[in-house]
Amino acid sequence: MRRKTVEEYVETIFVLEKKEGAAHTGKIAEVMGVKPPSVTEMLQKLQESGFVKYKPFIGANLTSSGKNKARKLMDRHRVIADFIEILGVNRELAEIDACQLEHHVSETTMQRLEKFVEFVRDSPQDPRWMEHFKHYLKTGVKIGCGSCMEENKFDP
Repeated sequence: MRRKTVEEYVETIFVLEKKEGAAHTGKIAEVMGVKPPSVTEMLQKLQESGFVKYKPFIGANLTSSGKNKARKLMDRHRVIADFIEILGVNRELAEIDACQLEHHVSETTMQRLEKFVEFVRDSPQDPRWMEHFKHYLKTGVKIGCGSCMEENKFDP
């Protein structure tokens, strides 16, 4: 089994706090698919790092530092899920994949992805290149505009 990251714990605690007011050790373990002793160990580390206030047998609440980290992580998740959805993947799968990718993408790449998603979302509905991409997804055939073809900037 893959070890869960600090980021995954912070996100889980954030979500559980919103739903239930606090993140109880047993519930964290259930949601993350880990054993309660693993949760206890991580909660102690998170407390040492200043991300949570932890009370044995009760659970944890994020500190302001933990909440800030969680919000940043949730923003990363949203940007990656939006990007994957732009690629034509359904939202449910995009959310699942974003959970995996968000913890392994550099800050530079995240900034670029965020700008790209923002650019696409603010662009006119279905710009020409997006129509071409959708056509390529369906048919495997690339199409391009005449001027792009003439300048050899687009390989048909």
